[in-house]
Amino acid sequence: MRDLIRVAGPPSKPLRPRFGLKLLTFHHTFRSLLVMHKKHNIAERLAQRLKEARKSKGLSLEAMAKLSGVSRSMLSQIERGQSSPTVATLWSLTQALRVDFAGLLDDQTASRSIREILRANRTPTIDSQGEGCRIRILSPPAQAGRLEVYEISFTADAALLPHQSGCHEDLTVLEGSLEVVSGDETEQVFEGDTIRYAADCPHQIRAIGLSAKAILIVHGS
Repeated sequence: MRDLIRVAGPPSKPLRPRFGLKLLTFHHTFRSLLVMHKKHNIAERLAQRLKEARKSKGLSLEAMAKLSGVSRSMLSQIERGQSSPTVATLWSLTQALRVDFAGLLDDQTASRSIREILRANRTPTIDSQGEGCRIRILSPPAQAGRLEVYEISFTADAALLPHQSGCHEDLTVLEGSLEVVSGDETEQVFEGDTIRYAADCPHQIRAIGLSAKAILIVHGS
């Protein structure tokens, strides 16, 4: 879905981690934990835990590479213990997996009923640089390609490229009104309305008026 969004103007740049205070904090945590676990094989434990975390989320090496920006070959080497990841690489991997670095080295494996709380200011977003829409990614990375959920805020026209065969979308309007084009058909939907349509053909979602907001569910992208 991230690479299926096309808006007017130049294409958006790929999402990258914002290296700053958070990365500096991560760096200090990394160093502290290295000291705590100096009597153990840190590389071996990291390799095992990273692989377990990836598999627990149903991610292949290819999917993990796309989410983290770390190459598939490097991921494979890290998981086999053949390469030691840099702090920047570990930051990218933990952000993609949505796990805390300290948790990768924690021996406690007790399960919790509440698996995750993703605060509003940490929800992944795709900004179209003011060219039409802002997309918040609500579904976990493990569901990529199967069932993806997005909140989209429209300020101007935005078009979506076709997905693979069999893909379809459910769109619920939260605010404003939208025009949805799927193939040769066009419908207008308003606040509270839900529309389901084929998305493996040329289709478009466009705001009617100044702004609108909707929840988009993509099946089998």
